[in-house]
Amino acid sequence: MARATILVVEDDPAIRRGVADALEFAGFVVREAGDGQQGLEAACSGAFDLVLLDILMPKMDGLTMLGELRKARPSLPVIMLTAKGEERDKVQGLKRGADDYVVKPFGPDELIARVEAVLRRSAERPVASDDLSIAGRRVDFERRELTLQDGAVVSLTEREAEVLRYLAENRGRAVSRDELLSRVWGIDPRGVQSRTVDMAVARLREHLRDDPADPAVIVTVRGRGYMLAPENSA
Repeated sequence: MARATILVVEDDPAIRRGVADALEFAGFVVREAGDGQQGLEAACSGAFDLVLLDILMPKMDGLTMLGELRKARPSLPVIMLTAKGEERDKVQGLKRGADDYVVKPFGPDELIARVEAVLRRSAERPVASDDLSIAGRRVDFERRELTLQDGAVVSLTEREAEVLRYLAENRGRAVSRDELLSRVWGIDPRGVQSRTVDMAVARLREHLRDDPADPAVIVTVRGRGYMLAPENSA
């Protein structure tokens, strides 16, 4: 199974490096961002399992970033890093959708315990509905069956169904090939040159009888990846 990937968004280089070192020592894959704007762009485009987010940062503060992140990635777990005694920040963070918070200064053991607890809770959250309706088609994920507009029923492989479900769970944003490799196949995409994702999407499009001009059910976003068509597609 792929190791959990964590994004650390913290403007203080020393704190950021210390947090990253502790997480890497505990076996996590870590990516870093030095301000809220950079962090938001990374979190919305990358395959992350959790975000550690400081509150006081340049360009975009952590609470603003959290609000924007919840619009784009509502189910992505977030732990806020707050200063000692800033009770108002903790409350605001939790109200805006943070899963937990850690008060500075904190030790590595406390940090890892909080991260592991939030990841466990995240894994236990209900998944998306077992049914998906889009552009006249209906998908039953439990049976892995696709019903087309004319009533024909097509069986999907487990991987094809997982790709379609992941696109549905992240509807409204482009999902990169690397993210699909990481989250659906469980493969670390770094240094991997593979057509696996493109081939799986091509097979799905065949099953869906997907015509790019009709409009497409699975949209190719040039340079970014794939996205499921909006819910009002006909």
